[in-house]
Amino acid sequence: MSTRISSSAHRPSTRRVAFVAALALAGLLTAGCSGDKDVAAQSAVPGQAGATGNVPNAGQPTSGGKQGAGSAKTQWGKAVGASGAVRVDDVNLVARSLVKKIKIYSSATGSASAQTMANPVASGGPLVFLVQERKSDRLRVLLPIRPNESQGWVRAADVKLSQLNYRITVSTKKHELSLYRAGKVVMQEPVGLGKGTTPTPGGVFYLKELLRPSNPRGSYGPYAYGLSGYSNVLDEFLGGDGQIGIHGTNDPSSVGKDVSHGCIRMRNAAITKLAKMLPLGVPVQMIA
Repeated sequence: MSTRISSSAHRPSTRRVAFVAALALAGLLTAGCSGDKDVAAQSAVPGQAGATGNVPNAGQPTSGGKQGAGSAKTQWGKAVGASGAVRVDDVNLVARSLVKKIKIYSSATGSASAQTMANPVASGGPLVFLVQERKSDRLRVLLPIRPNESQGWVRAADVKLSQLNYRITVSTKKHELSLYRAGKVVMQEPVGLGKGTTPTPGGVFYLKELLRPSNPRGSYGPYAYGLSGYSNVLDEFLGGDGQIGIHGTNDPSSVGKDVSHGCIRMRNAAITKLAKMLPLGVPVQMIA
């Protein structure tokens, strides 16, 4: 099977696929960003209807939540073991799995895989990775697992590659999200971030999935992007695994403040604009 590359002039294939599946609230992504109980969501590839899922779960739980180190933080990092500089460029490559179970290797040459990952993901969307480099027939990629910025190698023949020219930065000091296209700022919006005891984690992530809450006027607004990163202090909440996300809100006065348990909160008009523009795989870099 040969590697397939889509030009940046075309929408990546992750924007052209719709999914139909149902997940309960206690599934992979559980309410936690703001404690809204009505958070069943459709998995929404930008501009299309999709499968049902749940919104990211490290934002603002109303009660409980396990804090501190836990087994989830070491589940993958030690097993895969790939390393290298994490890169974010003006033009990035995204790899979408073409197989139902993709093998993850700890090196560019090892014969035995360290683990496998399922495609599609639990919410029904495609499994995507942000590519860091290529060596021969393998690609070093960021993995959507704990610990944050875990990396592994995948076979180029097992993925379809798409170029994209978007990237996002989030300034923790300014409480501002900036969207770049081909290196130029095309959108800037204020955001709410994690509060002192449950801060938004630093590092580089990417847009892993796009979900559409059943109640667009609820705590998560009309859309929620699940990121590849996780809270550093919440291992779990109501059965979820502390995944962070970018989502809307029914409390616009909270935007621009430290209010969440790790998620990035935007005004509804802003997250709707992003949802209509951005494919999965766009890098999200936290800066001071």
